[in-house]
Amino acid sequence: MAEGDEWHGLEQPVQDPEELRVMNSAVDSFQQYARVAHYQVTHMRRQTFYALPRAQWEMLAAPPFNYLDTLTKVDEAIDSNAELARAIFQCGLDAFGLGVPDEVTGELKLPKQWNGFSKHHDIDKARSTLRQFYRDWTAEGASERAACYGPVMKAIASEKKNLQPGKRLNVLVPGAGLGRLVFELLLAGCDVQGNEISYHQLLASSFILNRCERAEQFTIYPWVHTFSNHHSRENQLRGYKVPDVHCATETMRAGELGEMSMTAADFLCEYTKPDNASTFDVVATVFFLDTAPNLVRYLECIYSCLKPGGILVNIGPLLWHFEGQVPGSKQVDDDEGDTVAEMSGIAEPGSFELTDDEVMQLVTKCGFVVESREQNLEAPYIHDAQSMLQTKYLASTWVARKPATAAS
Repeated sequence: MAEGDEWHGLEQPVQDPEELRVMNSAVDSFQQYARVAHYQVTHMRRQTFYALPRAQWEMLAAPPFNYLDTLTKVDEAIDSNAELARAIFQCGLDAFGLGVPDEVTGELKLPKQWNGFSKHHDIDKARSTLRQFYRDWTAEGASERAACYGPVMKAIASEKKNLQPGKRLNVLVPGAGLGRLVFELLLAGCDVQGNEISYHQLLASSFILNRCERAEQFTIYPWVHTFSNHHSRENQLRGYKVPDVHCATETMRAGELGEMSMTAADFLCEYTKPDNASTFDVVATVFFLDTAPNLVRYLECIYSCLKPGGILVNIGPLLWHFEGQVPGSKQVDDDEGDTVAEMSGIAEPGSFELTDDEVMQLVTKCGFVVESREQNLEAPYIHDAQSMLQTKYLASTWVARKPATAAS
């Protein structure tokens, strides 16, 4: 991408031991994806298949079932997914400063203490991240992007009409994920900052935005990890080219670009800082507000971040991420050496869940003026239209403005 528009990774080396552990586990999970996927998806199925009575497995191994051939094709699809996983792994070693040179090849690798360190939940996150490329970076995912990013782009276009000549909107995207909305806002001429707490997402977005060599460089198979609810093997084994666009090429083709940056941090910890007060013209929350254990804190933070007259544009369901859980508090040592709960950030104690109508009332209680609202928008999320199991969100979208006379 053009100089000044590229997010190169972390600006400062990470010193905190716990954060280093989390980062290295995330990086290693992409390296471990293929091994674990082969074991879980095909190796164990071969074992249970051969445990059948001989007459049965011989029947299923022959046409028209060809079950063993299917497992071979699934292995090949996993290997294709793994090409993207390995590219993200190599990019992460470099961009996040985690790699050390191999003594023989000189290629970057994880230090010995982190190699193979990731646990199953980290590898599951890597697998989920690879599936999310279908939504954000394939041509076939365009309808999902239109459904969830469309309201944001519409609100941005409306705000642009009131800009003074030569000015650009400054937009914040919390929960930026794989970076597609951030990239689209860059192309639209905005100065845009993405924020993401997940290192799995940060690693993947850093690669696709900055290091991917060409459009359609990889082929992913998002439905290959499960054998349930497929009409046919062809449906299960559908592949999709990634990415649908090459970011560097698109920025060269575009007209006037904005500037792009990314913060790797807890949303509340980063954006309650005084230097972020009254900074943004727009905060765009896409499938994000329901990640809040305490929505009051999110809305207060967004209100503080916005310039007077700025807008919060939201779209999403209300799948409250902390429902049924007690949000975990990070344990830290105070000045006297006693262990206490750190009372900032996403994991602070206390949580509640509201209905959509109650959310709108809370938005006004927090000082916003709701300018528009629409309900029941069909918003699929990594949706397999060919599956025998169909689920969809009926999302809510709205625009709320911080009053122009609000105190800074």
